[in-house]
Amino acid sequence: MNPLIEPFKIKVVEPIKMTTRAQRERLIKKAYYNLFFLHSNDIMIDMLTDSGTSAMSDAQWAGIMGGDEAYAGSRSFERFEQVVKDLTGYRHIIPTHQGRAAEKILFSSIVKKAGGVIPNNTHFDTTRANVEYTGTTAEDLVIDEGHDPASTYPFKGNMDLKKLKACIEKAGPENVPVVMMTVTNNSGGGQPVSMENLRAVRDMAHSYGIPFFLDACRFAENAYFIKQREKGYADKTIREIAHEMFSYSDGCTMSAKKDGLANIGGFLGINDDVLAQDCRNLLILTEGFPTYGGLAGRDLEAIAQGLDEVLEEDYLRFRIGQVAYLGDQLTKMGVPIMQPPGGHAIYVDAKSFLPHIPVNQFPGQALTVELYLEAGIRGVEIGSVMFGKKDPETGTEIPAALELVRLAVPRRVYTQSHIDYVADAFVRINERKKTIRGYKFVYEAPFLRHFTARFERV
Repeated sequence: MNPLIEPFKIKVVEPIKMTTRAQRERLIKKAYYNLFFLHSNDIMIDMLTDSGTSAMSDAQWAGIMGGDEAYAGSRSFERFEQVVKDLTGYRHIIPTHQGRAAEKILFSSIVKKAGGVIPNNTHFDTTRANVEYTGTTAEDLVIDEGHDPASTYPFKGNMDLKKLKACIEKAGPENVPVVMMTVTNNSGGGQPVSMENLRAVRDMAHSYGIPFFLDACRFAENAYFIKQREKGYADKTIREIAHEMFSYSDGCTMSAKKDGLANIGGFLGINDDVLAQDCRNLLILTEGFPTYGGLAGRDLEAIAQGLDEVLEEDYLRFRIGQVAYLGDQLTKMGVPIMQPPGGHAIYVDAKSFLPHIPVNQFPGQALTVELYLEAGIRGVEIGSVMFGKKDPETGTEIPAALELVRLAVPRRVYTQSHIDYVADAFVRINERKKTIRGYKFVYEAPFLRHFTARFERV
């Protein structure tokens, strides 16, 4: 027996409001069957996202008390900047209030004309939206194994080099302003990217004169997978592996609400002096002065401390192990998930779990609603609601490549009994899954429609 032990003690607790199924029936109907509209007080286990939901440490809270709130030249920025530079090696560190702000500033600055293409292994929702807002096409080029939930390939987040080469040559290198890589690959099941693939993508991008950037919000989890799975890295520290990952890129966008272990914040890391100046000019217009970037000094302190704590191997062993534990429990009961379990979440293959619901009735959305009704658990659909599109000529729905439900595990928040509770809910849902019905839109927004969509049962 090798029990999974939390590498921390609990100092502060937050009560969970217990609800009945009858109450949840009323609440989800009032929310138009969209879990984004639910109030947090009405959620028992919240697995909507791992973004900004971490429990901060005593050292982070202590840092908050010492935050320097100077508008310009804050000493908290100086600490933050030094920690990020030591970790990444980038020349320029530009703070932002969260990751999507970093994306908005980067793509607005680096895209010089509409009509180009930005390749990625898989763009996440905000990344895709910020790319497309510039009039550029967001192209997903993950390897074929990344589209197969049952495949146990160890680095399913890797980019397909043949597809990347074909994409660049079809568009023309001058029409590819940047090549991106998301680590870990969130939309593809939280799957890691190998160091070998990072080097190869960097080399290909640079051979065409194209800069290579990381979406690095889960860099530490990716580094842990490299240590566990890639030859030659078992004896390296997580910091050493992370530093090597960053060394192959020309910059990154970062949401510190994930592997920064903070509740708000992010940054842009850039090596190019001219691009950095362009980004700072836009930052001043949209976020604030470059030494605070839309953040309080106390937030910069919390991020700086969190970026050190996230590299601790005991923490990562528990973090990855807790997610894997949930995946193992679901697999044992026959619930199909994206294999192998990812770093921050379990992704249930809703299309396989609910084969009687056609993709145009959104099996992922149906499962998220049912999970809430059964046990007060909030997950999120990562499928055709989030990534589907309308055919511009016929108006018919073009489905996403995968129909997944993400159960994101907040960092340092839930104990093993909470995870067992989630697994137990699937036991009951599994027994009556054939009775679950699909959904249809009654309202959808033109961008990021999953946030504000309204549904009704079919």
